[in-house]
Amino acid sequence: MSQWWVVCLCAEWCGTCREYRAVFHALARQYPRLRFEWLDIEDESDIVDELDVQTFPTLLIADGAQVRFLGPLTPPAEVLARLIERLQAQPAPEAPADALGQQIFERLRQARA
Repeated sequence: MSQWWVVCLCAEWCGTCREYRAVFHALARQYPRLRFEWLDIEDESDIVDELDVQTFPTLLIADGAQVRFLGPLTPPAEVLARLIERLQAQPAPEAPADALGQQIFERLRQARA
């Protein structure tokens, strides 16, 4: 089974993102078999390309091959934990949840290889 990725799309200027960083890193320790990545949408704009992030934090979750979730998420840690558990329990869909998200995931995988 491929390694799952949990990617937080944030910006350093965003106060919510700065507060969420501690929550995100705590969850990374809770799920050591998953790969957690912090992606600053301004510093790494070449990866996010045309994605228009409207709300922070926005999360991208992929099963290692395809994106299962891309969207904003409320900051409490238990919300992300429940989402991770739910996605991992579901069978893989035939197609990625979001085509643009899949492109972003592919660029991120190449950049962080």
